[in-house]
Amino acid sequence: MNSRPLAVAPLAVAIVGATGAVGIEFLRCLAERRFPVKELRLLASARSAGRTLDFDGRSITVRELTDRSFEGVDIALFSAGGGISKRYAPIAVAAGAVVVDNSSAFRMDPAVPLVIPEINADAIAQHKGIVANPNCAAIIAITPLWPIHRHNRIRRMTIATYQAASGAGAAAMDELADSTRAYLDGRPFEPKVLPHPYAFNLFSHNTAIDPATGYNDEETKVMRETRKIYGDEELRLSATCVRVPVLRAHAAAVSFECERPIDEATARALLEKAPGVRVVDDRERNVFPMPRDASQQDDILVGRIRQDLSDPTGHTIALFVAGDQLLKGAALNAVQIAEHLLAA
Repeated sequence: MNSRPLAVAPLAVAIVGATGAVGIEFLRCLAERRFPVKELRLLASARSAGRTLDFDGRSITVRELTDRSFEGVDIALFSAGGGISKRYAPIAVAAGAVVVDNSSAFRMDPAVPLVIPEINADAIAQHKGIVANPNCAAIIAITPLWPIHRHNRIRRMTIATYQAASGAGAAAMDELADSTRAYLDGRPFEPKVLPHPYAFNLFSHNTAIDPATGYNDEETKVMRETRKIYGDEELRLSATCVRVPVLRAHAAAVSFECERPIDEATARALLEKAPGVRVVDDRERNVFPMPRDASQQDDILVGRIRQDLSDPTGHTIALFVAGDQLLKGAALNAVQIAEHLLAA
């Protein structure tokens, strides 16, 4: 993981949801990127209080999250669900902390910046105490496209996601592992976390479907958040989000139409210079972005870069991306936001 030493006074940092899958990655990102931590408060539910977690070679005891947890805290990283964020983020802000929130609670609030640092880091300066971390599938799908959008405005996107178990939390990751073992052993397995059998299966993302549009909540988030991050309400999008039996890296097939004609070579050159992106596009060996290669990597992998033959006007490119949902899709993006807060 890339590290970035920061020449600022150490800060008091709180992690809300410290024992969850993203919480564990917060710890690793802070340590490996040498974030200047003076004090680290690990906060979780009462049932997790008393556990110890390792951070940078030392053991820290998890505390119960309460209304008094944020006194003296400078930055609070939240990943404990929208309900917890709505209740406790305002309390943290009132105590003097800046909150980086990984839930969907504040993403579409006009007063809250929604930030992917490679795209709109300048929006962080507009915060009023809360900065929102975008939807993980949106981060992974649209981050590589930003340099192209700046060069030749993208006016339409079609996105199909292949989303890992980690997006539904550690319990879903465990269910995938357990159900796979049961399937291979020929044993019955009743899913408890997700609505359908997970081993050797895929299904529409497990969020509610809008009866009027037919889109589920995850698809709607991807579409709405992309427009906000890109600052382009005229951008036309369609998303289809699918849960696949992969542990921690999301993938997406993306087709995008630009205002002016764009060829494969131009798109590839822009992608090769995109920050936080690595091109993996070996046609001869049939090697392209794969979740197993993207897992535990900071960079988003992009490949299958090609002209979309359904558009004879030459305005459309198709590609495939894969990125670690727990890192760039969640913890890493949030820590990058915290780094920009320090530099502000």
